[in-house]
Amino acid sequence: MKLVFCGTPEFAVPTLRAVVAAGHEVALVLTQPDRPAGRKMELVVPAVKRLALDLGLEVMQPEKIKANVELRERLETIQPDAILVVAYGRIIPQWMLDLPRFGNINLHGSLLPKYRGAAPVQWAVASGEAETGVTTMLLDAGLDTGDVLLERRVAIGPEAMAAELFVSLAEVGAPLVVETLAGLEAGTIVRRKQDDSLATLAPILTREDGRLRLAEQTATVAYDRWRGFHPWPGCWSMFRNKRFIIYQLRPILNQEHLVSGELVFLNGELVVGAADGTALALHEVQLEGKPRIPGAQFARDFQLRAGERLE
Repeated sequence: MKLVFCGTPEFAVPTLRAVVAAGHEVALVLTQPDRPAGRKMELVVPAVKRLALDLGLEVMQPEKIKANVELRERLETIQPDAILVVAYGRIIPQWMLDLPRFGNINLHGSLLPKYRGAAPVQWAVASGEAETGVTTMLLDAGLDTGDVLLERRVAIGPEAMAAELFVSLAEVGAPLVVETLAGLEAGTIVRRKQDDSLATLAPILTREDGRLRLAEQTATVAYDRWRGFHPWPGCWSMFRNKRFIIYQLRPILNQEHLVSGELVFLNGELVVGAADGTALALHEVQLEGKPRIPGAQFARDFQLRAGERLE
C-alpha cells in the first residue's frame, strides 16, 4: 500500500519500522515539531522523525493540521491507500479521515472500549488491571470510538511498570498493524462495533493524579497508581507543607496499628499507614527543595515526630 504515517514518540517507532520492512510505501511521515525540553530547554527531535530520516522518508512537522492548506494539498497529491496513526498527539480532522480508501488506522494501547483516551497504558496499570493489549481501529470523529479491526492481549504482571509495558505493547502492536493492512487489502477483516456501555476513559495525566490519598487508598491501590504514574506525574503527598515525592515503595498488608497517613520509622524502614490496616514502605523519597535520599535516611535526617502524617 501507499501510506502516510503519523506518529511522534518511541511507542510509534516499531510500527514505522515494521510497515517499511513489510514492503509498504511510506510516502510521508507526519510528526510533531521539535520542542525544547529539559533544564537547558534544548530542542528534542521526536523519535519517529529520527527513524524516518534514517530510512530516507519525507517528513513534515506541522504545528496545526485542521486548516493546513499545504498539508491538505500534499496528502491529496499522495492519495494514500491508508493513513496510519500511532501516538501522533493530534486530533485527525475530518478531511483526513475521508481521504484514504482504507481509512485512518490507529494503533491504540488498550483493549477497546476500555481505556479510551490519551493515557491508556498508564491508567490500565494504575487501575490494577491484570491484562491489557493493543487494538487496531478505524478512526472516526469520536474519542477512540471507531470500529475495532484486530487486537492482541498482553498480561500485566503484579510488579510491571507502565514504562516497561509501553515497550512491550509497542513491539506487539507493530506486527498487528502489518497484519491489519494485509487483512484490509485481502478483505478478510470483519469490523467490530464498540460497545459504548463498556467504555472507560483514560484522560491525559495531570500532576494531581499522582497525589496519594491514603485515608481512602489501600497500600495495593497506592502501589498500583505508583506503577502506572511513574515517572510522570509520579507519586507524591504533602509533608510539613512541602511536596513529598516517593520514588520507590512497596506495599505492606498488615500494619493495623498505624493511622492512615501516619509516617513512622519502623524496623529500619520509613513506613506510612494506608487505608484498611495496610501500609507502604518508602524506600526512596524527596522533600521539595532537598535531594533524593533513602527512606531510612529521611527518617533520621528529618527527625520524625510522633503523629506526623502525609497529607
